[in-house]
Amino acid sequence: MTKYEAVIGLEVHVELMTERKITCYCKNEFGAEPNVNTCPICLGMPGALPMLNRQVLEFAIKAGLACHCEIAPYAQMERKNYFYPDLPKAYQITQGQHPLCIGGYLDIETRAGKKRVRLNRIHIEEDAGKLIHLEGEGTLVDLNRAGVPLIEIVTEPDLSSPEEVDAFLRKIRAMVQYTGVSDGRMDRGSMRCDVNLSIRPAGTEELGTRTEMKNLNSFNFVTKALEHEYQRQVEILESGGVIEQETRRFDSATGTSSSLRSKEDATDYRYFPDPDLVPILVSPEEVAAIRATIPRLPDVRIEEYVERWELPEYDANLLTNDIRIADFFEAAAVHTNYPKIAANLIIADLLPGLAEEGDVPLAPEQLSVLSDLLGTEEINSNTGRKVFKAMISSQDPIDPLAYVEEHQLKQINDPEILAGYVEEALAASAKAVKDYRRGKEAALRSIIGQVMRATSGRANPILTEEMIKDKIAALPEPE
Repeated sequence: MTKYEAVIGLEVHVELMTERKITCYCKNEFGAEPNVNTCPICLGMPGALPMLNRQVLEFAIKAGLACHCEIAPYAQMERKNYFYPDLPKAYQITQGQHPLCIGGYLDIETRAGKKRVRLNRIHIEEDAGKLIHLEGEGTLVDLNRAGVPLIEIVTEPDLSSPEEVDAFLRKIRAMVQYTGVSDGRMDRGSMRCDVNLSIRPAGTEELGTRTEMKNLNSFNFVTKALEHEYQRQVEILESGGVIEQETRRFDSATGTSSSLRSKEDATDYRYFPDPDLVPILVSPEEVAAIRATIPRLPDVRIEEYVERWELPEYDANLLTNDIRIADFFEAAAVHTNYPKIAANLIIADLLPGLAEEGDVPLAPEQLSVLSDLLGTEEINSNTGRKVFKAMISSQDPIDPLAYVEEHQLKQINDPEILAGYVEEALAASAKAVKDYRRGKEAALRSIIGQVMRATSGRANPILTEEMIKDKIAALPEPE
């Protein structure tokens, strides 16, 4: 049993896919030339007056409803005051005492089971610019990102492992993708995560001193950062030391972290209402109108996949974590008699190598046909994976049935044809036969392997195993 348990809370920053920035008319776009999407408002010029973008409010409310939040009838934008080169106004427009979305939760599932993760709030704020460090030559500032609208999703400290954090982040990404408020791309910085972690003796309730690691921008980095920080804190306590409340930077290249600064409290930022932005009033009618635009969300699809296609709930979770995959699976499942096989192919052979962005590299119809070939045992699972790999790596569309016929990959299901291969394998495997009769199961695998090699993998493995067992059982007892 582990001596210490982790207590983890997250602050997830999600850039909204609005047409314009949060308080001005500059374009909100990724990849533009540096500093072209700027104006006196987002550059913080004296006398420039901001005006809150209504689309930002609608997107934030939509995300809040998808996360079961209460939408506040009154919200207020505030100024968070601090100095940094990428913040031209020397304050950030955000929300403090009066956030737009209050409470909420998301349900996650890991191999350990289901868990409900409570949200503290979802609030609106603006992003800062971007610093580009030139080794030995200074730092450049690109302010295209300054003023890009964000929502910050703040959890309660309900998470306790890297696996749970990964599941939660994937659920958040799915929610913002399904609702269309963000692309959720961590590789572009559209979704970033600050992690707060403390440890305590297992089974106790009192919280330890937490540290924060900021701006983690990949699922893999978040997992590595959590594993490193947990171990670092354990080593400090085991050696009699004291954990300091601080902000740390995780170096993904070395897998280590270093201290950035002592952790600030809210009072350090001198929050106060932004005098240039009026309070936000949200009517029940506006909330209802936005709620009506929300599509089928992951939890609804998970229920459908379990009930309609009898998928395990864990598999349904994996399929719905990415809207591209969910849509792809549904389009394939309605045209095959074997949706479970289609789901297994996606999870085992497509998801591990799928890029974070871009189209799924094959058509749903291809997956439907391949699933039917496997379900009717015209090909076996090894051949199925071979065909699947060929389909996703080919520049031109491949018809699975035509490919199987052209390459003579159909499974041998005829016992009369298999009998000859089985006889040859048994004749060449006297020692393996003897070992199997003595109880060594591995010897049976060896004989089956010979048949599979002789048939180029086309023998029906289940039928082959049955025939070999029957043949061995019919042999006279050894003297």
